[in-house]
Amino acid sequence: MTSIEIHVHAELNDFLPPAWRRRPLYSCLDRRTSIKDLIEAQGIPHPEINVIVVDGVSVGFDYRLDPAEGAPRRLDVYPWSQTPALIRVHHLRPRPTLPPRWVLDVHLGRLAGYLRLLGFDCRYRNDMHDAELAACSAEEARVLLTRDRRLLMRRCITLGHYVRADAPRRQLEEVCAAFDLHDHFAPFTRCSHCNGRLVTVPKAQVLHRLEPLTRRHVTHFLRCRDCDRLYWHGSHLPRMRELVASLHRPPRGPLSSR
Repeated sequence: MTSIEIHVHAELNDFLPPAWRRRPLYSCLDRRTSIKDLIEAQGIPHPEINVIVVDGVSVGFDYRLDPAEGAPRRLDVYPWSQTPALIRVHHLRPRPTLPPRWVLDVHLGRLAGYLRLLGFDCRYRNDMHDAELAACSAEEARVLLTRDRRLLMRRCITLGHYVRADAPRRQLEEVCAAFDLHDHFAPFTRCSHCNGRLVTVPKAQVLHRLEPLTRRHVTHFLRCRDCDRLYWHGSHLPRMRELVASLHRPPRGPLSSR
């Protein structure tokens, strides 16, 4: 049996118990194992990991630890926000397409609504099971946003983010900062209810659907191509503009726990 010293960097410490954060961890190896399994045994989901360094050498998830062959002495684990100063770095976390497409678990309905209001393509239903979420992420190259770290550890998932914040507005700020979304906002282009695209529709075509005050005072309308829901720039427009303005790009740096 051999022991390996594990150093967890930056926001990956969020996955450790408070007493273990920002200090070396020690793991005893008594059998051959993959480095991915060893790290996830500490509670860190693999989609959150960008670089693994073993005794100064950047390695992939398929790297095997074998105590019979002499295990390494030090293991460093880095998130997306931090890259070690090495000549050759093996990046493990793929970059999503821009703008990213999302799939969100059942606990993040308000966040899905916010992202859709900003124009992002979000798959969300409040009855999607873990297997369906994982398959959607893998098959459609969508970033899985979840509050369930065990779900994020499913082998088929490569694009994912564990949402740390509790409040929906803070969740939105976190995701915008983590994925640098600020240049990709496109408000009023997607239905917040079903995710369909919004198209301009002449007032005359929807006149029969309008309440008297709306018919009198509103001129421009949008209609969802999928669910036929109507939208117009009413009293919510200033609040939406305030929301977009509040999501300014923060200084680059690791995510903080919330």
